[in-house]
Amino acid sequence: MTFSKKLTDAIITKGTPVLVGIDPKFELIPESIRSGVENNNIQKISTILNHYCRNVIDIIAPLVPAVKFQVACFERYGACGMTALENVIQYASEKKLITIYDGKRGDIGSTAELYAAGILGKNSAWKTDAMTVSPYMGNDSIEPFVKTATERNAGIFVLVKTSNPGGKMFQDLKVDQKTVYCHVAQYVQELASATVKKEIDDAPNSDSKYGDVGAVVGATWSKDLAELRKILHSAWLLVPGFGSQGATAEDVAPAFDENGLGAIINNSRGLLYAFRNEPYKSKFGESKWESAVEEATKNMIEQLKNKTTAGKLAKN
Repeated sequence: MTFSKKLTDAIITKGTPVLVGIDPKFELIPESIRSGVENNNIQKISTILNHYCRNVIDIIAPLVPAVKFQVACFERYGACGMTALENVIQYASEKKLITIYDGKRGDIGSTAELYAAGILGKNSAWKTDAMTVSPYMGNDSIEPFVKTATERNAGIFVLVKTSNPGGKMFQDLKVDQKTVYCHVAQYVQELASATVKKEIDDAPNSDSKYGDVGAVVGATWSKDLAELRKILHSAWLLVPGFGSQGATAEDVAPAFDENGLGAIINNSRGLLYAFRNEPYKSKFGESKWESAVEEATKNMIEQLKNKTTAGKLAKN
């Protein structure tokens, strides 16, 4: 089964395109959990992050189809942190969640081959379903990821139009009367289209129109998101920016097709640390942080259901 088919099935089964970002920051988790642990005690911090993330996964696994791991949150703690990441990825997989390794890799071809081999697919070291890739070094740095992904029924998401304010510094520059992000999007569309053909060849009865190569397109640029959805008609969109970065359900609506498919909407801080923000802060507080995570996730699901075509998804 291709990555696209696995993602489609997971979204339809859960009835929502919500993607929970697992971005554990020690200083933001409940004080009762981290009390007494010194900021330089890497081993204890990594153990706490492991347990906290596993608890979050227990809460959200029945509700959402996928999780995205921000590698930097673990890597800052060295080998101990990366061991925690490995454990949490494995735990998410055991809970039948689609797992995305968000390390934004990008390097020369021979190095890209090694990154892809180590990260993508259930037979790799990291055993993840997909990963994020930077396109800055060009096609020969992306193609090894595509090759490994298609061989292992995994997927990649290429950075096209990122949600951060500084992204426009380079991405919005014009070359040959088109923005750089449009040039990248057209290339990603070519790669995505090629992997759709593979899926149809392998499963003639499949009606999927999306490939195993997707694009990261920020919800904070709603007008650009609508433009890029038209260009990237064969690509899954991974859409960051919802919640803490200010994007709403209305902003992400252009990412979906008429059936509520084609996109996964990421929310990290707004869910993991919901207890820190209203209305969850007053209702639950730090002592009931688990309930805050659950309700915030359910509220996001409901918002997308009411304001986008994701409301058409049939929940089994």
